[in-house]
Amino acid sequence: MPLIILALGIVLLFVLIIAFKLNAFLSLIISSIFVGLFQGMEPLTIVKSIESGLGGTLGHLAVIIGLGAIFGKIISEGGGANRIARTLIYMFGEKRVDWAICLASFVLGVILFWEVAFMLLIPIVYTVAVEAKVKLLKLGIPFLAATSITHCFLPPHPGPTAISGVLEANLGLVLAYGLILAVPATILFGPLFSRFYKNWDIEIPDHLVSKQEFNMDDVPSFYTSILVTLSPVIFILIGVITEFTLPETSMVYKTLTFIGNADIALLIAVFIAFYVFGLHKKRKSISQLMKIVETALVSMGGIIFIIGGGGAFKQVILDSGMADYIANFTSDWNISPYILAWIIAAIIRLAVGSATVTVLTTAGIMLPILSATGASPELMVLAIGSASIAWAPPSDVSFWFTKEYLNLTIGQTVKMVCVMFTLLAIYGLLGVMALSTFIG
Repeated sequence: MPLIILALGIVLLFVLIIAFKLNAFLSLIISSIFVGLFQGMEPLTIVKSIESGLGGTLGHLAVIIGLGAIFGKIISEGGGANRIARTLIYMFGEKRVDWAICLASFVLGVILFWEVAFMLLIPIVYTVAVEAKVKLLKLGIPFLAATSITHCFLPPHPGPTAISGVLEANLGLVLAYGLILAVPATILFGPLFSRFYKNWDIEIPDHLVSKQEFNMDDVPSFYTSILVTLSPVIFILIGVITEFTLPETSMVYKTLTFIGNADIALLIAVFIAFYVFGLHKKRKSISQLMKIVETALVSMGGIIFIIGGGGAFKQVILDSGMADYIANFTSDWNISPYILAWIIAAIIRLAVGSATVTVLTTAGIMLPILSATGASPELMVLAIGSASIAWAPPSDVSFWFTKEYLNLTIGQTVKMVCVMFTLLAIYGLLGVMALSTFIG
């Protein structure tokens, strides 16, 4: 019964948006109330759950989205994205820019949280598409595939790292096995998969791309532009290295881990961009920079609320006890532990949306089964991690991020993103089963 209620809630969400043309944020809130009521939650508990989910999601993401939007807009309006785009086109050729974007997304995706990598790269994706005169999805799909694949397969991302901790898996082996699956997957679901959508003529959102013509003599060099663009990555890496090398009590540790926090790294990067693309050589005045900031933040308003609505929907589903129901429902199934883990994770993912909740819940369920069967904990991590990307349900922020930034309709998002992520999850399971014949 709970799964039927969830299915009806998702159908209601799509009907409100597609048939009644209701705003996505309002539709998410209404669907959250529907699921909560039919799951037997108290009305006021539903309200608190919505507030908790919206606040919990935006408490972290709003800062990253806001600072990422400002950072990307400054680099774009200052000509940095244009400079990087032209250089990539020159290096790889117009016919292979999708491979350039795929490679850049994979490298950054390994070391950055999904949302941070998304916000850093999307302005460059837009600009390369404009400069190379290629369709947005030719670059958007490889970009999305690479950042998402690294997120579900490779440490130090939170999902694989968290599961490894619960299952006591060797992180080095998880990374090694993960790379065996991730590299072919990136090629398959990136540049090759984009060919299925070559006839989709998606326009870049007007408010998210600069149409300014640049005198390249006045624009910072490629190396300066790429260094500024990568500056938050550098700060985050410094923080990560510090965590493993210095004692927690030292002042240097506290300072560098503070700088390496994703929010602070982006904040510092914004001010570096202000100087390099604005104040240096008087390229732009303070008032001009602040106007760009204003434009960037205004353009993010609707997106932030939609993502928050997705968080509210997820929280109501979670608080209604859906994950516990699924755990009990699947506890007596007698199949391969890798397949069982994948199925449990895929069902929880569809039910609650959150990849983090999915992997932690599934890892807890599978821990005693892992001990009893003697299965490889490293392969179990990958089985759970691959299922955590399945479906891309509307209760997950990835659905709304992709819809808004790639300028897709709800139907297009389902046909492209949900299909890609589900096929990727199935690929992950097949890869784990293949590896298990050699590893155990």
